[in-house]
Amino acid sequence: MPLIIILVECGLELIPKQIRNHPAVKKNLSSSIYSSQLLDNALHFSAMKKLKNYEKRGRPDITHVCLLNALGSPLNKNGNLLLFIHTINNKIFNINPEIRIARNYNRFKGLMAKLLIDGRIETKDTKLIEPFKGNLKELIAKFEHSEVYLFSSKGTLINNYKELFIGDLIKNYFVIIGGFQKSSFSKEIITLSENLISISKHPLDAWATVNKVISYYELTYGIL
Repeated sequence: MPLIIILVECGLELIPKQIRNHPAVKKNLSSSIYSSQLLDNALHFSAMKKLKNYEKRGRPDITHVCLLNALGSPLNKNGNLLLFIHTINNKIFNINPEIRIARNYNRFKGLMAKLLIDGRIETKDTKLIEPFKGNLKELIAKFEHSEVYLFSSKGTLINNYKELFIGDLIKNYFVIIGGFQKSSFSKEIITLSENLISISKHPLDAWATVNKVISYYELTYGIL
């Protein structure tokens, strides 16, 4: 069975209408440049302070690094990874494991803005990123024999990778990792599982958690 990773509450969204007239936004916004239409903390921080949950928003860079790490892993290259992103606005997208995510950050921002505007990314022959029509509970329910783990520094500390994945080929393991900078999981996310797990005595960045969890899974199943 593949490992199923969901990056939740990712700071991916188009610039909200209520701050589009703010000087920090107008300075860089262009209707002809996709990347300029994505909310970015580095550019729009002074405007974002007016937004609810602003500390979770405007961080496409977190999703970018997480995707690069996950898609470049031996686990994915071996065909054993399913990857989804869930945005702060509750949109869910399925990432084709064969997609080549741009290394350049501005090109990545442009791709994400186009995704949010068009609803999908595809070529004539291939669906690269497509929406999932439903919520997270419905997504998890599509897979039988599922074990769902929420990763948080507040969770139960796992000292050994053998404590996490037991090599059961019948189970579908869901790994849920926050794609935001600060704050905690929302109540909706917390209700997805009672398995709140920590894999370090230190708070880890999302991409470090992605790396470590994938490595644990690769070690369990002998994937090189």
